[in-house]
Amino acid sequence: MTVAQGAEPVSPSQITQFESLRAVDLRLATIAYRLTTANAALCRDLSPTPGWAIQSLGQYAPASRAAARQVFGFERPIAVEAVVSGGPAEKAGIRSNDSLVSVDGAALPSGDPVAGPANSITRDVALALIAGKPIDRPLAVELVRGGTARKVAIDAPAGCRSNFEILLTPGMDASSDGVVVQIGVRFFERYGDEAVAAIVAHELSHTILRHRQRLDAAKVDRGLFAELGRNGRLFRATEGAADQLSVSLLYNAGYDPLNAVRFWREHGGDVDGGLFRSRTHPSANARAAAIADEVARIPAGAPRPYVPAVLATRDQPLN
Repeated sequence: MTVAQGAEPVSPSQITQFESLRAVDLRLATIAYRLTTANAALCRDLSPTPGWAIQSLGQYAPASRAAARQVFGFERPIAVEAVVSGGPAEKAGIRSNDSLVSVDGAALPSGDPVAGPANSITRDVALALIAGKPIDRPLAVELVRGGTARKVAIDAPAGCRSNFEILLTPGMDASSDGVVVQIGVRFFERYGDEAVAAIVAHELSHTILRHRQRLDAAKVDRGLFAELGRNGRLFRATEGAADQLSVSLLYNAGYDPLNAVRFWREHGGDVDGGLFRSRTHPSANARAAAIADEVARIPAGAPRPYVPAVLATRDQPLN
């Protein structure tokens, strides 16, 4: 492999690793696009949803940046990692490895990342800028590809405002902090997209139902006493509510919500000891049964988007 003078050598294993990461991020981006756009009517906080995954060069450790440039382009610090098939970004002519220069005339960071540990600050700035744009008009995006700049307009539909990212951890981890939904890479390694969509819908439901803010307002203990007494009861209540709402999110996005029932019946044991701790989350069997009950509440042939009763609880204090 030819290496430019002064550049760090790039190994075939690094190339393979980064292409694998792109494939997983595209799977998550595709699921997220379906769920957020199909359920926009259920969400108060909306943002333009182009149907892409973007990343920054600074997310990678300095020793990996030469490989990241080779695989992902990075003619600018922000680049399009992957594009959802059939989505608005693809229809506008955007392709993987296009670098982003500006959005609606607002310039994105242009300098190389500073030396030091990897961080997502530059990417998060870009995501926040895009999310803050109006949802009633196309996004005007300036790109550069192969040294050639161009401008496109993306007819990005409104979607539930949330960021999504892969956790490169060994456990079966998933979470929502009200802003970012994180899904462990192990879910993508073990299960197909229909099953993973059930996990993503559950975490997105926490965001829509404002569980982080409501739990904080209830002053729950997230430490040693999280599983005990009132703390455990409130955590379990929010998990049950998120399971309920996830059924409608899946239905509205064209997924079969019974896949969530099958997941908990067949694979609940995979996660019970990690992500879903016994006294802050219901058991896998209890979750499967509750989700099945919620599926049965959706009338046959109900129009989409279907709005479930649990949505009305999102402003109620937890006590």
